[in-house]
Amino acid sequence: MIPGGYFGRALVVDVEGAGATGVPFELDERVLRAYLGGVGLGTWLLHRLTEPRYDPLGPEAPLVFVFSPLVGTPLTTSAKFAVVAKSPLTELLTDALASSQFAISGKLTGHDAIAIRGRADVLSVLMIGPDGVRLEPAPELAGLPAAETETSVRERFGRGWRTAAIGPAGERGVRYATISHDGRHAGRGGLGAVLGAKNIKAVLVKAATRVEVTDPPAVMAAAKDLRERSFGPATKKYRELGTLANLLAFNAVSTLPTRNFTAATFEGAPRLAAEELHEMRGVARNSCASCSIGCEHIYSRKGGGSQRMEYENVFALGPMCGVSDPDDVFAASARCDELGIDTISAGGTIAWAMECAERGLIDAPWLRFGDGPALLRALDMIGAREPGLGELLAQGSRHAAQVVGGGSIDFAPQVKGLELPGYEPRTLQSMALGLAVNSRGADHNRSGAYEADLSGELDRLDGGEAHVHAAIGTEDRAAVMDSMILCKFLRGVFTDPFTEWAALLTPVTGWEVGADELRATARRIVLAKRVFNLREGATAADDRLPARMLETPLELGSGRVATLTAARLATMVGGYYAARGLDAAGDADPNDLDDLLLHL
Repeated sequence: MIPGGYFGRALVVDVEGAGATGVPFELDERVLRAYLGGVGLGTWLLHRLTEPRYDPLGPEAPLVFVFSPLVGTPLTTSAKFAVVAKSPLTELLTDALASSQFAISGKLTGHDAIAIRGRADVLSVLMIGPDGVRLEPAPELAGLPAAETETSVRERFGRGWRTAAIGPAGERGVRYATISHDGRHAGRGGLGAVLGAKNIKAVLVKAATRVEVTDPPAVMAAAKDLRERSFGPATKKYRELGTLANLLAFNAVSTLPTRNFTAATFEGAPRLAAEELHEMRGVARNSCASCSIGCEHIYSRKGGGSQRMEYENVFALGPMCGVSDPDDVFAASARCDELGIDTISAGGTIAWAMECAERGLIDAPWLRFGDGPALLRALDMIGAREPGLGELLAQGSRHAAQVVGGGSIDFAPQVKGLELPGYEPRTLQSMALGLAVNSRGADHNRSGAYEADLSGELDRLDGGEAHVHAAIGTEDRAAVMDSMILCKFLRGVFTDPFTEWAALLTPVTGWEVGADELRATARRIVLAKRVFNLREGATAADDRLPARMLETPLELGSGRVATLTAARLATMVGGYYAARGLDAAGDADPNDLDDLLLHL
């Protein structure tokens, strides 16, 4: 019997050549219960659908859109989908989430996941709807931004289709290209390049059926309660100022990465702060599909138009590159959206290049910290993969540093090839561990350990055993939220998260789920990601931070210094391995493999 909230099948689509075929892939209930959906189920599918050491940009490489049992229910923030693949940037597993109506329509094609393989002969759109799957040539879409692609396919095929599309950077194989829908992005790890390598400009989905839940009245009651809680103090920051409210707060506690992590405070921060922008430029507030929080804040742009701004894109294109003019940062963020590239990787890679230019390691005297027009010029070169510097930077900072040499890998701001988000590891040492061991690479959404650092309950400048447990706790909670799927901005409304999440799952699925089972599920998902990466060549040596963070103390002013040594990080990594049941080399225990492989 299929549990509520599921269809019990994925769809594997082959787009090789001039047509498309779709084959159902049955999903056993024990697999669904073991991995839930979203990132968890996507990880399981990658294990099942691939052979070791495959090319992430090869035709055989699957790109998987994954839904969850909560998608399509009235539970707030549940209209989200995951995209899972092997990253062309890191050569390891990557996953990204986006909120939109695409999630609902995609699930209501009658599938819990859609995996795409092959390569079309010409640039095409893939359509999945009531009449099955088909491939439509669309060479006229070449070079269009994702937003214009959505408009074009809507005019051609009708308004009933929901679209996930790539920009020109995805077509050209920029290794941190994004997949977008309705201005929201599955951003990290180069998923847009994976879709582009299949010669697919867009995936269109249309609802064909409905999905049942086990106890509709109980689901409605849970949805009403969760919606009411979503208006409470735990989400106030997001409603009032959005994530950009973090900018001044992080600057005040010396954890705002500046000029490629050479400093942790930025003198230009007030010009970019949410408080300033809200007063001078705020024009609207918006919500994702099926969301009651409304965290999206829209600001006016110089010369007309508007732009959605978040902490991470402002950090990466502002302080990280030393740029303080909000018009330049707004324009750079808009350019990233048009090209379809991840703002964090773009900003981190350009900041690395700025430092290289100042050191004389690359011949680009025009590329300097604080130069907004230079930032825009570099983005255009990346998006076009312009021979020389554009081609180099389109590969990401790790690969570029390996090409340039000169010790530049020591200050390339990446872990496992993924550029660091806006958190200074030397002043947030739980987060330092979370960034080092995360399966996706340097990431703040799969390991939100900065919460523990900023809670006041730990010494954030002196990492130790307590920081290990804090990092594991945030990683486990993220694994469940990203698989159910629920928005992270709701995390503060749950006082007993695993128990409360289990109470949401039960009326949807009919399973008598408890907190302990969900904790075991979280651990299983985290280990399944790690085992995939080990299969693809990752080792314990990858669980580290750039040398700059481990060898250069950070001056905090007033004679204070923040230091994170290689030895301290290694001790925390060892503690993480032990607590996760891994051996000293970071490999999974055979008993854990038995549990994973039972489901794999």
